[in-house]
Amino acid sequence: MLSRKGLIPEDYLLTRLAEDVLQPKFKAKPGKARFVAKNGTCNVAHTNIREQGRFLQDVFTTLVDLKWLHTLIIFTMSFLCSWLLFGMIWWLVAFAHGDLDQRGDDFVPCVTDIHSFSSAFLFSIEVQVTIGFGGRMVTEECVSAIIILIVQNIVGLVINAIMLGCIFMKTAQANRRAETLIFSKHAVISVRNNKLCFMVRIGDLRKSMIISATVRMQVVRRTTTEEGEVVPLDQIDIHMDNPVGTNGVFLVSPLIICHVIDKDSPLYELSASDLQHEDIEVIVVLEGVVETTGITTQARTSYVSEEILWGQRFVPTVSEEDGMYAVDYSKFGNTVKVPTPCCSAKKLDQAGGIAQFKLNEGVTLRSSVRRRRGAAVVRRSKMESQ
Repeated sequence: MLSRKGLIPEDYLLTRLAEDVLQPKFKAKPGKARFVAKNGTCNVAHTNIREQGRFLQDVFTTLVDLKWLHTLIIFTMSFLCSWLLFGMIWWLVAFAHGDLDQRGDDFVPCVTDIHSFSSAFLFSIEVQVTIGFGGRMVTEECVSAIIILIVQNIVGLVINAIMLGCIFMKTAQANRRAETLIFSKHAVISVRNNKLCFMVRIGDLRKSMIISATVRMQVVRRTTTEEGEVVPLDQIDIHMDNPVGTNGVFLVSPLIICHVIDKDSPLYELSASDLQHEDIEVIVVLEGVVETTGITTQARTSYVSEEILWGQRFVPTVSEEDGMYAVDYSKFGNTVKVPTPCCSAKKLDQAGGIAQFKLNEGVTLRSSVRRRRGAAVVRRSKMESQ
């Protein structure tokens, strides 16, 4: 891993570091399961599937989704089984025509130089992989041998097309591109442009761009309807303000994706204290087209309540050096504390908004400064009197 070698700092998350992660890097509260792991894998187990035959109706996708070990085993066994099957067929043809018996020079066999099953198996390999060593060949004596030769060539081409296509798709899967799409380790909630905002930072380590990149967010929580129905995984879309002001993001340098917590937001009634006890999970999905391959890729991560920092914001990572912009990825996940109201956005709107909050904070700050100065003057006067 790059992070183990120290090439990638530990302040941000690489998606899909492994196909099978037994335990996520971030552990939530005991008894609380997360819907999407930090590396983007979905924490969902499909059980009691009775119609298993549906997977065989889409064999190619099933082969692509298999693990590499299983794919290589199937790749090897498909060729071995076809060679053995047609080797048996060639041996039966030779046995039925009498090619295995020693005859005179005027005898014309169906296939020359087949004396046992081993020679029939070698001839099967030569036919299917078109090696053609020259010692064995089909003659015009048997029509059945010519038909078998045609059938084996077609079967060999089909096996080559399926298995090589499967291996190519596994090596060129779009989720491999997601390895270099990174998310900040934590999400933050702070004031931005006089509005309470939920923010995450995303970035791309490669120079090749993600075309038409879009970012979506969802809040997953347990809800109860007015009729009393319990929805264990209620997925609620939340609106975002893209930093470039368009439908897509221009992911050349790390960007901060912002969600304004307004009355339409599912986080509208959430305060700093409620965040510590609320069972919520925010899922972030980055999707776009890989510039070099044209394949759509998707990277995912999630943030539970323990990974959302209230009253902090991300530090800048881009600076101008020698006529070009430089990105310092060591600061990718760094945050700093900023003055932020601890109440919910709903109470903040009811109290008059951020402007009133800043005014109250200024009055409180000035009064505390006056008290500290007064206490210092009293202490100084006591020391002088002594």
